[in-house]
Amino acid sequence: MAQNPPPPPPPDENQIIADRRAKLAKLREAGPAFPNDFVRTHYAGDLHARYGNVERDTLEKEHAEVAIAGRIMLKRVMGRASFATIQDATGRIQLFIADDATGSATHDAFKHWDIGDIVGARGEVFRTNKGELSVRCKELRLLTKSLRPLPDKFHGLEDKESRYRQRYVDLIVNESTRATFVTRAKAIAAMRQFMVEHGFLEVETPMLQVIPGGAAAKPFVTHHNALDIGMYLRIAPELFLKRLVVGGYERVFEINRNFRNEGLSPRHNPEFTMMEFYAAYQEYRWLMDFTEKLLRHVAVATTGSATITYQGQTIDLAPPFARMTTVEAIKAHAPRYSDGQLHDGAFLHGELARMGSEHSREVGIGALQLALFEEVAEANLIQPTYIVDYPLEVSPLARASDTRPNITERFELFIAGRETANGFSELNDPEDQAARFMQQAKAKEAGDEEAMYYDADYVRALEYGLPPAAGCGVGVDRFVMLLTDAPNIRDVLLFPHMRPE
Repeated sequence: MAQNPPPPPPPDENQIIADRRAKLAKLREAGPAFPNDFVRTHYAGDLHARYGNVERDTLEKEHAEVAIAGRIMLKRVMGRASFATIQDATGRIQLFIADDATGSATHDAFKHWDIGDIVGARGEVFRTNKGELSVRCKELRLLTKSLRPLPDKFHGLEDKESRYRQRYVDLIVNESTRATFVTRAKAIAAMRQFMVEHGFLEVETPMLQVIPGGAAAKPFVTHHNALDIGMYLRIAPELFLKRLVVGGYERVFEINRNFRNEGLSPRHNPEFTMMEFYAAYQEYRWLMDFTEKLLRHVAVATTGSATITYQGQTIDLAPPFARMTTVEAIKAHAPRYSDGQLHDGAFLHGELARMGSEHSREVGIGALQLALFEEVAEANLIQPTYIVDYPLEVSPLARASDTRPNITERFELFIAGRETANGFSELNDPEDQAARFMQQAKAKEAGDEEAMYYDADYVRALEYGLPPAAGCGVGVDRFVMLLTDAPNIRDVLLFPHMRPE
């Protein structure tokens, strides 16, 4: 059976760049090589929306004059007439270049332009004999000479690392990448709209902090020369946002960039985006209801549906989200464990050690149960599920239950097997908070790099009085991964961090 011949090898890029630099040198001899006086009046998307269904004869009578600009993505030279397809931010449109309309000198110059060059064109909208909407050029100008070739159709920019490192090329040649970041922008806009409509005030808090707080994480360290002090990049905005609730802003939110000096993984990047919000006179059960309404709204506003497909699995955000404790989740997804085993510290230590997860003998039952949950149940939480009632020892900022003092009024939301949100009733007892900070400080002295610092100013703020409140942080990047069916967090970050080339 005959087989298709293999694609031709890619041309020598160094020679291509040299040839293009020679063309640029000639352009410089003729005058300004990078003109900036072309005024665009229309976009490709506008033309398709306005004229996409207009018949050919009607277009000929209308004589619709337009000025468009974009990057040459396709080019066909055919003697006295040529075609080019240009791409702008809204899509693609075909240009028709001919001696009688464009002029032979311009047409001849066009024949030497390259894929990737950026051009401006003026002319009339018409439909070709084959029915393709096009612009018959009366004027065509080269605005930007591209010195580097775009990936060809056989050897396109498929390598993931190259796509992350050269996102600018990825965006040019991959429509799916452009669509991902449009979806991201829409999702953030929908979050902002929802919060404002529910009475929340958008604020901004410092990214440079003297004391990093609000999360258990290792911070990035920097130095302020003028003040001659060490500073840290923000690991979370939480403590500043709650200071604002103390000050009288009863509903606040921030779409914030955080920095954590942690490893890279398909769901971790050292620089990431969260949306954190706080509401006075509310508690964690209200917060769970509100958070699921928020995410449901964002999904519908962004994709048109509360049902999304992620990596081949259907996830439904429409029904009320499930709620269970860590022990209930373990028993649901690893029923081999008995109640007795799940409350036996020696057994849990041994089981976790067998899985390669070692823990200090001082760690309590609740923290051990949480560690086992992460090993055997977390990845199985595909549909939206709140895990509730976290142990006090791993929740230094959350309010303790009035009836179960070792349990906090805290939840984490899991979707597609990963944490998407974290929230709780806020601890507003300044003496309790001071004691918990002291415990964290001792843990840091003992070598825990992710333990929190003692923040005396935050304790002082609480001493003025923080009203009963609830707060939540939503991982924007991880939720956008769900909305765009992206398997890796780097797919939803325009410029993810990479090792230097």
